Amino acid sequence: MKKLFFTLAIMFAFSAAYSQSTYKSAIGLRFGVPLSVSYKQFISEPGAIEVFAGFRNYSGYGWFNVGGLYQHHKPIESVAGLQWYFGGGAAAYFWNYDFDLPGDDDTNVNLSILLNLGLDYKFESVPLNLSVDWVPGFFIGGYARGFGGGYGALSARYTLK
Repeated sequence: MKKLFFTLAIMFAFSAAYSQSTYKSAIGLRFGVPLSVSYKQFISEPGAIEVFAGFRNYSGYGWFNVGGLYQHHKPIESVAGLQWYFGGGAAAYFWNYDFDLPGDDDTNVNLSILLNLGLDYKFESVPLNLSVDWVPGFFIGGYARGFGGGYGALSARYTLK
């Protein structure tokens, strides 16, 4: 937690020399399930691609996932820097579990089709982007199957020129 606050303090310290109300790309963390590294790149004025990779470990099982989302942004005119977005994408989940049951596999792979709905805010004078979203999905094969209500995440990213 101290490292996170230190990183944010450094970003704010350098913000005096950096001013932009929009951004083309950003890199940071998705604080959700699982905790993930995130990179977002705008490919057009409303359209962005976000790729992510994360890892989660529980007692007896864990997973690593990689995925990507297309997000279509729409400004909220009453608040500068605030947009809402919707979109979709796909992800792969690589499960590892050990329940010591007869015939139980130790690994498994899921594919998922994802939907995405969220809010995105870019600070005007600070190279920081915050977003909050909901990502429901349909899981195919592997450990989890069928529709999942999805996970939400709060993302904090350093914006790049």
